[in-house]
This record gives sequence, C-alpha cells and structure tokens, in this order.
Amino acid sequence: MELFPPLPYEEWRATKETLHRFAQVVGKVRLAASPRRNHWWNVPFHLTGRGMTTRPMGLGDDGGFFCVDFDFTAHRLEVTAGDGSAASFALPGLSVAAFHDRLRAALAGVGARAVIALPRPFDLPDSGRPFAEDEEHCTYDPAQANRYWRILSQVNLVLEEYAAQWSGKTSPVHHFWHTFDIAVTRFSGRVVHHPATVDPVTREAYSREVVSAGFWFGDPAFPRPAFYSYTAPEPEGLAGQPLEPAAARWVERNGSHLAVLDYEDARSAPDPKGAVLAFLDSAYRGGAVLAGWDTARDACPDGTTDPVVAAGPG
Repeated sequence: MELFPPLPYEEWRATKETLHRFAQVVGKVRLAASPRRNHWWNVPFHLTGRGMTTRPMGLGDDGGFFCVDFDFTAHRLEVTAGDGSAASFALPGLSVAAFHDRLRAALAGVGARAVIALPRPFDLPDSGRPFAEDEEHCTYDPAQANRYWRILSQVNLVLEEYAAQWSGKTSPVHHFWHTFDIAVTRFSGRVVHHPATVDPVTREAYSREVVSAGFWFGDPAFPRPAFYSYTAPEPEGLAGQPLEPAAARWVERNGSHLAVLDYEDARSAPDPKGAVLAFLDSAYRGGAVLAGWDTARDACPDGTTDPVVAAGPG
C-alpha cells in the first residue's frame, strides 16, 4: 500500500462534495445526541478499521444507546444500537436528500432518538437548502471514497505520532465534519478572552491559546489538499518564522496566517512522513516560541524536557 496516494482535487471533487454533506448529516446527529465537551470535542468523527464512527451516543434513561458508522470498504452506512438491533444501507447512487431520508429511517428502525436542530449544511455554499431537498449532490465513486478513508487513516497515524511528542494538554486526533479536515491541537493553558462579537462556536473552540495542526482536502478557494498549522491567537511576526521542508510556506487566509505544506510536496519527498513531521514541528516551534509558551514545562514520553526539540522527525 502506498503512503499518501495521489489525490487530485478536481478528480474527486464531486464525490468529496457529496461525502462532505453526508458527513454533515451524520455529524449533526452526533451533535444532537452527545453531551457537550470542551472545545467541541464531542462532535468530530474518529477513524476505524473500515471507515469512521460517531462513537456510541444517545444514552437514554433505559440505558439504550446507538452508533453510526461509515464503512468505506463495503460502502455502506451502519446504524447499530446497544440492544443489538441494526440497520444499514448502501452509499453509492444516493443524493444527499435520499441519504438524509434513509438515515432517518435507519435511526427510527433501531429506536434511536436524535433531532437535528438545523437540518441543512453548515458553512457551505448551499447552507440555505435543507438536506432533504438536495438532489444536486449525488456522486459517490467507491474507489475515491475508499482512497479518502485510506489517506485519512494514514494522516491520522502521522498526527498521532506528532501528538505523542507533547505531554501537555492535547486534543484527540479527530475528523471535523463541518470543515472536512482532520486535526490535533496543543494548548498552552492560557485563557483567551474574546470580544462579545465573537460567535459562541469560535468562543468555545478557542477559549484557550492553541497551536493546531492537521490536513484538509481542499476547497474551491484552495483547490488542493494540504497539511496545515496555525497559532491562535496569532502572535506578531508568525508569518516570518522559518518552516521545514523548503516547500512549506505561510499563506494568508481569513485575516490570519496558515503554515501550509501541499500534499503533493509531502508525498513526493524522499521521506514523506518525515517531511510532514518536520513541517508540523517547525510550525509549532514558530508559534509557541513567539507566543511565549513554557515549552520546557511538559516533559515528553522519552524523558526529554523540551517538547519543541523532541517533536522533530529524528
């Protein structure tokens, strides 16, 4: 199996846009049926050996619970309940509207209760159209969907290795369905006070100072997959900090700066995993040092007392 197989954005764009909306439908079920965690950690998906999962949720007074899983090997959506009941359906050939209807039926079939508060896309061009009316997005190429999951799984393991080199407060490695990226976040511990104009989602997500890193699959504004990192709040001078490898760069996006390593540059490097880890470390180093993090506070598992040094690829 190839590490980081090719992923041309335009080649699978139609499948990606359909999958993104499938994920948002299931993600909103997860949002409705799980207790809120700090920084919205209850909301994202986690990877499995065949796809990705919501994890068990919806605990009722009777002890019942349920789980929703994407299987990108058999290309089915599976809904299972704690009492052993299950329902599933095939993914190829479905529009978003049909997917939404079949998921609702599958949930009802196992007795799961979850009411989506806003049953329409979040922060997508068609955010005003209900899922139940979307017949436009209906492309599901099984080979492309499987490749998406395999790349997610590979990136997940690289991010787990990066996460293991820091013993301070760290998020899980998780796949956010609203932005369709996979990420892991390190925290300095310092509280961030936002102005009253900041929306409640952002306020909670960035209630502490962070350096976040991850991978996204591209969008119309940035039509290629890439690894990224950012520091929030952004310290002055961040975009002037050196990055590794040489192909990495700083990109201005939405009024702040992202460290970016294009997926093609990573996969074509002599040591692709090493290139990604070097990139993540250099971006972390730039943000944490400028922000004045106590980088020597959190010892690493190997006993190193400076996680900035320990987080390198060596």
